[in-house]
Amino acid sequence: MSDHRSVGTAWRRLTDWLKAHAPVSYASLLPAAPERAIEAADAQLRHHLGFGLPAGLSDLWRLCGGVEHQYIEADEEEGEVGSGAFLPGGILLGPADALRPRLPETGRGDGWGAAVVPWLTGDEAGFECGQYVGADGVGSWSQPDNLACDKPSHPSIAAYLGAVHRTLTEGPPDAMGPDVPGLVWGCLIWDDPEAPLLDDALEHWHPIH
Repeated sequence: MSDHRSVGTAWRRLTDWLKAHAPVSYASLLPAAPERAIEAADAQLRHHLGFGLPAGLSDLWRLCGGVEHQYIEADEEEGEVGSGAFLPGGILLGPADALRPRLPETGRGDGWGAAVVPWLTGDEAGFECGQYVGADGVGSWSQPDNLACDKPSHPSIAAYLGAVHRTLTEGPPDAMGPDVPGLVWGCLIWDDPEAPLLDDALEHWHPIH
C-alpha cells in the first residue's frame, strides 16, 4: 500500500472512531487545507531550509487542515478540555502554524538541525513541544530552552495514526506512553492517571480501557 493510501486509511479509521465515540472531538476537524497553502509551505521550506514537506504530512493536510476547538458548556469556566486535543502527541497543526516554529527567525540560524517539520503541538500558546515528522519517521520535539528532537518512535504518520487507533480499540491503554485515552464531555482526551493534568474535569473523565 502506498504511503498516500495508508495515511488516508489510518486517518479514516481514527476519525470514524471519533465520530462514533467522541463526537465533539470529531466536530473539531477542519476541512482539507487549500492546495495553495500546502504548496506555499513546501516552497518556503525548500527556499529557507533546502527540503520539502514530508509526503505523509501533505497527504494528511489534504484530508484535514487542522482543528478548531468546540465550545463546551460544561467546561465554560475552567477551559481545561480542548476538543481538538484528541491525539496523544498534541494538536494537529495546519500548514501556516506548522512552519512558524520551523522557519529560522531573521538573524538566527536553524536550531533544529534536521530535515523535520512539527505537525503536532502540545502547547498551542508557545509551541514548546509536540511531534515532528521527517524522512525517518515521527518523533517528539521540545524547545523550552534548547531545542531537542528525540529519535523517531514511529516510521511514518500513517504508522503513528494506526498506533493511536489500535490503542483506542485494542489497548493496552499505555501503548502510546503514560497518558491513556479517556472520554469527557464528548471529547477524546489523553491524561496520566498517576499524575493527571486535568483538574475540575477529571471527575468527568473516564478511561476507555
